Amino acid sequence: MSSQLTAYIALVCTSGVLNAYLCVFVLIRRYLYKDVARFFIFYSAATTVYCFGSAFGLMAISLEEIRFWTVIQYIGMPFAPPIGLLFIMKYLGRTVTKKKIVMFLVLPFITFIMVATNPWHHLHYRVFEIDPILGVPYVHQEIGISYMIHGVFIFSCMFAAFFLVLAHWKDTESQYRPQLVALLWGQIVPILTAFLYLVGFTPPGIDPVPMVLWLTSLLYLLSINTSSMFKIMPIAKDAIFNSINDGVIVLDEMSRLIEFNEACRGMFPQLDKAMFGMDFKKVWLELAETSFPSAVENSSFIWEAPSQAGIHNHVYKVHVSPLNPAQGVKGILIIFTDITEIKRLQAQLESQAYYDELTGVYNRRAFFERCEVDITMARKEMIPFTVVLFDVDYFKKVNDTYGHQAGDEVLIHVAQICETELDNDVLFGRYGGEEFVLGLKGKSLAEGEYIANQLRKSVENQPLINGERVITITLSGGVAELHYEQELTLNELLNQADTALYAAKHQGRNRICIYQN
Repeated sequence: MSSQLTAYIALVCTSGVLNAYLCVFVLIRRYLYKDVARFFIFYSAATTVYCFGSAFGLMAISLEEIRFWTVIQYIGMPFAPPIGLLFIMKYLGRTVTKKKIVMFLVLPFITFIMVATNPWHHLHYRVFEIDPILGVPYVHQEIGISYMIHGVFIFSCMFAAFFLVLAHWKDTESQYRPQLVALLWGQIVPILTAFLYLVGFTPPGIDPVPMVLWLTSLLYLLSINTSSMFKIMPIAKDAIFNSINDGVIVLDEMSRLIEFNEACRGMFPQLDKAMFGMDFKKVWLELAETSFPSAVENSSFIWEAPSQAGIHNHVYKVHVSPLNPAQGVKGILIIFTDITEIKRLQAQLESQAYYDELTGVYNRRAFFERCEVDITMARKEMIPFTVVLFDVDYFKKVNDTYGHQAGDEVLIHVAQICETELDNDVLFGRYGGEEFVLGLKGKSLAEGEYIANQLRKSVENQPLINGERVITITLSGGVAELHYEQELTLNELLNQADTALYAAKHQGRNRICIYQN
């Protein structure tokens, strides 16, 4: 064995030993590392098999032994580049699913089968024989179609891994860049060596790639020990950016669109990268068909998406802030937080707190709160305030005759008629049971009596028709006025209206009475 061949074997064995050491080193400490370590273990294991298979092939003394060790090499060599790419993807925060893993490893498995069975079909090596000039263990080979497909695939994996890492260079903080340097060299060294081999700049008959893998192994080992590779990884900023649930839009100092995340695309499907560089006002007109609400930096406001934007019923809390002003980076960050569900729950709680569940009008609590406000305003404006208390006549008889469901329908029917007849500025609520109440700011006792009679007549003239049943409904009511000079409380005023209501019932019902001192 020549000294030159011995040197080749020593280099290849060095690569194999270092990769084996890396594999065992990470395997023992795998519980201390991130999930990405599992991919690295398989990657370094495949590389180890490749290196030792190559070394033993260089020590072979016959063509059969060379073929055997070539098959051993292919247990590792075709799998190392795709596993390396999966490792890079996982390292950079990309999603790696079982489906992707299977997809990446199918072709390497087929390549291994093709090499193992090559003597029967010669699709991987058309010619595989001892070099007639150099002799054992040098091989003269001519590649077949399977080899070409295999070569394109592994080169594509290595190039993809290299450019993935390179693309994240700017997004990685300086303290983590030594890790990226190791990853970049781990891909570019075998690429360059394989290229030199293909164009004939390396020793004939020998695969030089395993001879240089010791260099990449040292870089990986150095990065693991000095920059906490696997323990602390530089998660790519775009992975974090696109994992945020809030929609984010980034503008430059000229208010031009320069970036948005996936959540924002979900909120506004019309967003497209073709809009990059456009003035944000124009972008927003396309997205929402309305002007963006005027806001200064470091401000927050609530924005309800208009229905014509195709995003009806969505409410957003929008925060506008300068982009990293402390670092001198000029630009604007707009963050959209979808609070539609929160607003829906708030509205639901408000409805439960202020509206009668059956009729949908103000409940007693809400009526009292708003009535107190109106009374205060009436006194300030020196105008009268009048209340009307209604009662559905013979309501118990309706329940006893037709059932409680019919009774509920009667209350809903009365509430709907009153809401239709009354102006929007009139306070109307359910006082309790079959009683309703009106609050009339600025209306005198006579005006209140007139309004009450109009409602009474409307209800009487519109009986409830339910199937074959026709239920005639009448109302009795009492009216009381608070003059702005009086010191009456709301409860005292309602007691006066209740006294008048009692008088209306005593006089035969279906009538309105006013309170008289």
